[in-house]
This record gives sequence, C-alpha cells and structure tokens, in this order.
Amino acid sequence: MEIVGRSITRVDAVAKVKGTAKYVDDHFVPGMLHAKAFRSTIANGWVKSIDVSKAKALPGVVAVITYEDVPAHTFPTAGHPYSKDPSHQDVADRNLLTRRVRYVGDEIAAVIAVDELTAEKARQLIDVEYEEYAPVLTAEAALQPGIPEIHGGTGNVLGRGGYEVGNMAEAVAESDHTFADEFSTQVVAHCAMENYSAYAYMEENGRIVVVSSTQIPHICRRIVGQALGIPWGRVRVIKPYIGGGFGGKQDTVVEPLVAFLTTKVHGRPVKMELSREETFISSRVRHPFQFRIETGVKNDGTLSFRNLEAISLNGGYASHGQSIANNCGTKFRQQYRQKAIKYSCKTLYTNMPAAGAMRGYGVPQAMFVMESHLDDIARALDLDPVEIRLKNIPETGHKDPLNGIVALSNGLKECLVKGKELIRWDEKKSNRANQAGTKRRGLGVACFNYASGTHPVGLEVAGARIVMNEDGSVQLQVGATEIGQGSDTVFSQMVAETIGIPLSMVHILSEQDTDISPVDLGSYASRQTYITGMAVRKAAEEIKAKVLDYAWGMTDIPAQVMDIVDGWIVYKHNGEKITPLSEIALDAHTDVVHAKPFTADVTNNARVNALAFGCTFVEVEVDIPTGKVEILEIYNIHDSGTIVNPTLAEGQVHGGVSMGLGYALYEQMLFDPKTGKPLIHNLLDYKLMTALDTPEIGAHFVNTFEPTGPYGAKALGEPPAITPAPAIRNAILDATGVKFNDLPMTPQRLIAKFQAEGLI
Repeated sequence: MEIVGRSITRVDAVAKVKGTAKYVDDHFVPGMLHAKAFRSTIANGWVKSIDVSKAKALPGVVAVITYEDVPAHTFPTAGHPYSKDPSHQDVADRNLLTRRVRYVGDEIAAVIAVDELTAEKARQLIDVEYEEYAPVLTAEAALQPGIPEIHGGTGNVLGRGGYEVGNMAEAVAESDHTFADEFSTQVVAHCAMENYSAYAYMEENGRIVVVSSTQIPHICRRIVGQALGIPWGRVRVIKPYIGGGFGGKQDTVVEPLVAFLTTKVHGRPVKMELSREETFISSRVRHPFQFRIETGVKNDGTLSFRNLEAISLNGGYASHGQSIANNCGTKFRQQYRQKAIKYSCKTLYTNMPAAGAMRGYGVPQAMFVMESHLDDIARALDLDPVEIRLKNIPETGHKDPLNGIVALSNGLKECLVKGKELIRWDEKKSNRANQAGTKRRGLGVACFNYASGTHPVGLEVAGARIVMNEDGSVQLQVGATEIGQGSDTVFSQMVAETIGIPLSMVHILSEQDTDISPVDLGSYASRQTYITGMAVRKAAEEIKAKVLDYAWGMTDIPAQVMDIVDGWIVYKHNGEKITPLSEIALDAHTDVVHAKPFTADVTNNARVNALAFGCTFVEVEVDIPTGKVEILEIYNIHDSGTIVNPTLAEGQVHGGVSMGLGYALYEQMLFDPKTGKPLIHNLLDYKLMTALDTPEIGAHFVNTFEPTGPYGAKALGEPPAITPAPAIRNAILDATGVKFNDLPMTPQRLIAKFQAEGLI
C-alpha cells in the first residue's frame, strides 16, 4: 500500500489554519432573525402563569412563543437510527417548549428579534410564576415513594437492563476469594470549542432548511420532522464544518426549536446560538453512575465470576438514556474471561441536565469500576496488576455469548507487554518497595475494549458516492461527518489507494447536505473509518473496475491484466505504463459513441463488528500534604487494527487522553442540593485541562489486521479517553496504599482520605 498507512496532511488543514473553513456562525442569510430561549430558574415544578406582554412590546421583537404555542406531542432527541420496532425506539419525552419544568434551564418560551441583543433583553422581560417541588438529584431521592414523578407513569425509572451468563452458583462455590466494593463517577461536560448553533428558514415550496453543527445530519432531519409533526422529506439539513462534538452533537439540541420558530415568522431565517453557560446547563452531559461490584477469584488470580450492579442518573430527559447503561454492561462482559457473569442496571430521571452520548458512551464509567476493582484484588492477593490481566484477557477468536461478536483480531496482550516495557514497570516496582516521605511515586495500568460501530444493537448503514472528472481526478461525497477526527482525510486516502491515484486527485466534499449527500447515520460509536470506510472502499473498487473495463475497449488489453498505479493504466505483472488515466477519463466523457462517465453510488449495510483493545500505563507522583497528583509518564497503547494515518491516530490519542486526565483529576459539574441550580457553568470555574496541565503523552499502536475492516482498520476515536482515570487511580493506590473509588480525584478528596488513613 502506498497511501493507506502514511501520515498524510489533513485535507482540511489549510482551510482551518487560514480561517477559510466555514462554520455555522460564518454563514449569513439576509434578514436573519435571532432567537433566545427563556429558561426555567427552578429545577422541578410547573409554570403556573407566564406573562410575555413586556417582551412583545420591546421594539425589535418579532414574536414570542411559549409552551402554549407548540405541538402537544412529544419526540425523542437521541441520534440513533430509526427503528420500526416500537420497543427499540428512543424515548419520546420532549416538547419543543414545556410547562412542566424538569431542570434549571428547561425551555419554557422563545423570543425572536431582529438581533441577538434585543432577543436577550426581551427574554429578561418575561415574568413567570412557578409551582416548585424539591429537586431530585440522587438515586435515593428519585426512588423515594410518593414524590412527584419527573415524567408521569415512570416512577422516575427510565429503563432497566441486564443479563446473566453461565452458572453463577457453581462459579461462586469454586471461588477461593470474593471481593466487593462500591464506586461512583461524576457529571462532566463535553466542552467542545464550538457551542451549539443552528439556523432555519423555509424555501418557497414550504420545505424547512436547517443549517446546524450536528454530528448526525440525516438523523437530525428525521427528528426535526418528528418534532414538528411533518413528513421527514419536508426537512433539509445542512452541516458545515464543526468545531468539535465529542458526542454532544449526536443529539438534536437546538435544531427542532429553530425549525419550528421559522414557521412562526413566515419562513424568515431564525438563528439560535447557545452561550457557553447555556451549553453547560441545557445541552448534554456525561452520565454519572453508582456501581456495586463483586468478583470471585481463585488463588492464582483466575476470575471465576463477576457481578456488577449499576445505577445511571439521566437528568430531566431521556436523550440516549438506558442505552448508555446497557453499553456499560456489554463492555463489562467482553473485557475478561470468567465462568459466570451477571449485570443489572437501571437508569433514573433526575432534575439535572439531560445526560447523553459522550466520548466512550458509558465505557469510561464501566472501566473505572472494573479496572480499579481488579487492582484492589491484585493487591489483596499480592499479584502483579499486569499479570492478573494477562491471565484473564480473552483470546483471539473469542465469541461474545450474547451478541455474537467475534474478536477476529486481538492485540491486547501485545499492548500490555509494550506498555510494561515503555514505562519500565518491573524496574520501577522493585525500586519502590518501601517508600516514605511526603512525595511518593506509583505505577498504574488499566485495560479496555471497544466496538467499531453499534451492530447488532443498531443499524449500521453508510453511503459513498464517487464521480470521476475528465482529468481522472474524483469527487468523493459521504454522509459521514468530519467533526475534527480526520475522517475526511482517511476516506480520501482509501479512495486514492483503492483506485490507484495520487491523493491530490481526490476531492472530498466536507459539507453534508441531506438533499445531496449519501445516507449515513453520522459520526459516533467510533464507526467512521470502519463502517463508512467499507462503503468508500466498495465505491472506489467499482470506479476502478469501470475504468479498467472501459480501457479494455480502448486498448484491446484485457481488464484483468491491467492495474491503475499513480494515475496510470499499467500492466499488472510488471508495472509497465500503458496510458494515462486522464486519457481514459476524458474519452469516457467525450466519445460520441461510447461516452459513459464513471460514477459509483454505494450504500453499505454493515452486519459485522470488530473489537478494539488497548491499555493505559501511567506513573504518578503524589504530594500527600497538598493532594497534588503529577503525571510523570503516561502511555496509551492501542490495537486498532491497521492504522490508516499514524499522525491523525496519534492526534486522536492525545486528545482522548487529555479528556481522560480531566475526567480523572479535575472536571465535575456541581449542583446546589437544595435548589438544583448548577454551581459550575462556565470555563472559569469548570476545571478543564490547559496546555500547562497536560503532560507529555505517549501514543503507541500494536499492528494487527482486522479482516472485517477496510484495509484491516477498526475503532480508535473513543478508546483513548477510556482508561486514563482508572490507571491514575491505580497509580495513586500504588504510591500511597490508599484507594479512591469516586471521581474526580481532586486534591480536596485526596487530602481528606489521606487524613482519614493517617498519612497526614
């Protein structure tokens, strides 16, 4: 291979560096109106009355819309493919505007004005009287009998799930030791550089056009249609460049409302852009979890049974809801081998911002409890943490007993061996047997597995369209969305490699438009390279076959003995040049008898999946009196099959590890327990990692080949963020002998625990 596997410069790099890449806020439509949502100031209750007269009277206000003006039916917001099976559909629990308040920031009314400042002033003139209830912020409160239900008829339980595989009674009886513990994870925010932004207008024929920074344009179109109660084909969604999503934009946050608002002003364009504060409280967050885990182990460290109970706090609306908790259980099952395994989970409504998809989709929470608990077991049995993992990891060819996914490629053992070597595990362990003093160092490790898409739980359809130009170059269109991860570049490499042309001859359209772009479900589930890549490769192979077949007619040389290399038709056996590809392409466009320009339009329904594996190794230094944790070394090692673009892959690792470090040590959204009001809703108080906080990050890959993936590739996008937190937790345990079961591990929490353990 000449192009796949090389570190090609991003195809969008120049446009983004020069500032010529157009995002939603760079688009301007004449006559644009601006909208602001009036949001609740209480977490739980009802609107008793609303007075919008003063807002309507403000000069420059075009309209004020309240919950009384919107359709009565509810709709879902999660970016999942539609299912005709009602039991598999997302929960429809949203109204465009609501009278029933379910969190601080819930949307009650919307103001449309000639500019953003006027809309903001008018929003402040709306008067509301509430009937307020006590906020429900914990699992205990949500399940308390007799409290007002956040959604009627649910008992505040959004969903339940679980499974049991193997003979649990026998596995328990065979265990030499049983360990049990509890863990918890926190609410965190996505904090993409670009806030949520969209505008909508109506075409002359009555169709609604939505321009949005969405990860899911085709699914977004369907949800907007559902929200407005109109045929889905009457909606068109355009996605320009996106300034990051991390899963938060795998949800329709602003699109349904702006689409409705344009219908209330005779189709004039209406734009809504959330402020950073609104993005914190009114978009989506990562699910906080409470876990109880129990594990049976034999004396040699072999796992005999595992049992995990999980409670997920979902916030005021369903969004992705129970599917997050279900995904926790799937990865829990696939991580290690054991005789029996059990998982049970439930997802609860609370009066907090809705939790949705975020990088890792519940797996960072699951791996934190699993990998932390496994280190505790190793410590109790005086076993090496790396060795206990090597003893229990699944073998290549392992088949999931419930969903049938087979690990046809598995480099987890190689990842562990490589990480142990990089961090000099054995050497450093032997040198720190009896540490003393206020600063102590420790080593930690944690493993993960992750799927490449959602099959068989979800539909996996992706499309690709290729058109060859007269000069032999090609236009590539995909419905998959580039959100910063580099998918446009990877797809361009695949096309160039498959057809046999230089990368400069591949022109990809980075903007998606549901009227034009092939159907694709979107950017999520680490599916792009694996799922959409299948469609891209098939389309490129179809183009190549058509070119060679046409060249056969022009040259009388059989297609099967020819190839395309670097833009030339050549003999396959020796590479001798026959004719430039441009000559064939031009003839196919212009020959008065045989003209037939080369096109390929492929939709691929992927009914396979592949497991990616990997681990994080970390060395920390803990300053016990101050609770400060310094990352001395960190290595994130991956089995992602064949790496299509090493530099882009390394960039994914760096970004993911940084997110994982923030999740481990700093980030947390807090809420007033008495009122439910968010206490942290800006980038000053929310402690994101900065460049000065970020250590040197080691990104490494082991080489495997995934037979079901295009060019042997499988998932990489989300895995880097999964295991830094448990690895750091285990390193702190190694350094101090103190275990931390709750995230984030802030200095305050460390100091309190060190005091309780007598270290301070």
